[in-house]
Amino acid sequence: MPEKKTSLPSPPPRRQEIVFRAVNVVPMRTDTVLEAQDVVVRIGVITSIGPTGQVKWSEDALVIDASGKFLMPGLAEMHAHVPPHDDLESMQEVLWLFALNGVTTIRGMLGHPRHLELRDKIRSGEIFGPRLYTAGPPLAGDDIRTPDEAVTAVRAQKQAGYDFLKILMPPLSKECFAAVVNTAHAVDMPFAGHVPSTVGVWGAIEAGYASIDHLDGFVESLVPGIENMEPDAVGLFGLFVADKADTSRIPALIDSLRARQIWVVPTQCLAERWFAPGDAPTRFPSAPEMVYMSDDDLEDWSNMRRRITSNQGYDTNVALRFQQVRKQLVAACNKNGVGLLLGSDAPQVYNVPGFSVHHELQYLVDAGLTPYEALRTGTLNVGRFLHRPDLGVVEAGAVSDLLLLDGNPLTDIGNTRSIAGVLVGDRWLSKTFIGEALEGMRKR
Repeated sequence: MPEKKTSLPSPPPRRQEIVFRAVNVVPMRTDTVLEAQDVVVRIGVITSIGPTGQVKWSEDALVIDASGKFLMPGLAEMHAHVPPHDDLESMQEVLWLFALNGVTTIRGMLGHPRHLELRDKIRSGEIFGPRLYTAGPPLAGDDIRTPDEAVTAVRAQKQAGYDFLKILMPPLSKECFAAVVNTAHAVDMPFAGHVPSTVGVWGAIEAGYASIDHLDGFVESLVPGIENMEPDAVGLFGLFVADKADTSRIPALIDSLRARQIWVVPTQCLAERWFAPGDAPTRFPSAPEMVYMSDDDLEDWSNMRRRITSNQGYDTNVALRFQQVRKQLVAACNKNGVGLLLGSDAPQVYNVPGFSVHHELQYLVDAGLTPYEALRTGTLNVGRFLHRPDLGVVEAGAVSDLLLLDGNPLTDIGNTRSIAGVLVGDRWLSKTFIGEALEGMRKR
C-alpha cells in the first residue's frame, strides 16, 4: 500500500479545571485501587481527590464521566529517540505518537541542539507533547578521541543546558571514559546509556551511572573469559555468547548495582523484537502500529535486523538463551531492590513510539514482575529517579499527567492499551480525539 500524506493534529484546548467523576484511582504508591473517586485537576495539578459526591469543583469545569474506568499516572518512556535533526515537525510527530498512547514523559537518549528548543517550547505550551528530558549529542569513541576532547564535550553540554549525558557506541577509550566521568561528576552532570566494552559493566557501576540502559554489559559480565573474546564474537549486548553465561554470577552483579544505586532501563523490546528468532521478519512488520512508520523506516529496520541475524555468530538457540538470561536479570533486579525504569528504545527496530511501551510492560510481566511492579517502572520509579515526588503518582499536589483506562491494569497489564483518554497537563485527549488523530497520522 503506498504511503499517504499525513497531518499532525491540532492540540485540544487548554482547560482551567477538569474533573474525573466516579473513577477508580490507581494511585501507584501501593498496589491498590481507590474505588469511585472524584479527581479534580486545576491548571495542570491535581488539587483534590475524594469519594464521589464529597468533592467540589467550579461550574465551568470540564466534567468527564469516568464511572467504571481506571485513572493512573501517565507512562514514561525512559529511553526514547526524538529525531536528531533540524526538522521540528518530524520531532513533533514522534511526540504525538507518544502522547496518544498515554506516554506523558520521555527521556530523549539521542541528543541534538534543537532538542533544547523543543524542550523549552513544550514547557511554554508553544508545542504540544510529553514533558521532555534530553541528553546532549552522544559521547562515543568515534567522536571523542582524547581526554581533552572528552572534558570539552562534557563542559559544553553542561553549559548548553542538557539534562544529562548519553554514552554511546563505539566505545570510548579507558582514558576518555575516565575523563568523561571525572568531568561529569565535577560539574554535577548525570550520565547514562551504554557501557563501553573498554571498561565493562563493573567499571560502569564504579563510575556511577545514573542509569545503565539495555542491560548493556550485563550478559557479558556473566561469561567467563569474556575479556579474551573479540567484540565481534561477543555480539551486541552479548547476543552471541549468552549460551556461555554463568547465571550463578547474577547475585554479585545485582548486589553491586544496588550498592551504588544504579538504575536500569532493560529495553527488553530489543531482545524480543529486534534480535528475536523465528517468524519475527513477517510478524512484526505487519503489526497494526507499523502504519505510522514510513516505508524507509521499515526498510531500514528490516536491514538492521538482517545484519544481526545473518551474522555468522548468530544462532537461534543462543538467541533464545539470550532472551531467557535477560529475563532472569530483570527479575533479579526487581526482586533485590535495583530500580527499574520503563524504556523501549523507540523509535527503533519494530518499536513504534508510544505503542512499544505497552509491549515493554508485557515483557516485564513475562520476566516475572507483577502488573503493579511493571507499571511502577514507568510511573512511581520515574518520579524517584528524576527527584520529582509530584510525578508518577495520582494524589493531591501531583502533576496532572494522567491515563484513563477502560480496564484495571493491576489485574491485566494488557489493559494499559485500553485507553479511554489521556490528560497531558491541562489538555484532555479524549478517546474520540485520539482515534481521529491516529487516523490522520497513518502513513499507509
